[in-house]
Amino acid sequence: MNGNDVKPGPELYQQVRGGFIARGTTLAAWCREHGHNPTNARSALVGAWNGPKGRALRHRLAEDSGVIRAPRSVALA
Repeated sequence: MNGNDVKPGPELYQQVRGGFIARGTTLAAWCREHGHNPTNARSALVGAWNGPKGRALRHRLAEDSGVIRAPRSVALA
């Protein structure tokens, strides 16, 4: 899955939660550390909050949980 394929839904919510658990933390702990409300995070992941801020949060959650990979920087010679 790449950054353009982050489609909201219950499956994404479960994948992100599982990703954080696999990394030794939780979605709620990530939200506390980054100043986000866990309810807003869930809404973004399932698609109930689908504006620009919700999409940005969804993408960041997917990256930080390991569901998608962050794009690599390409060094120009």
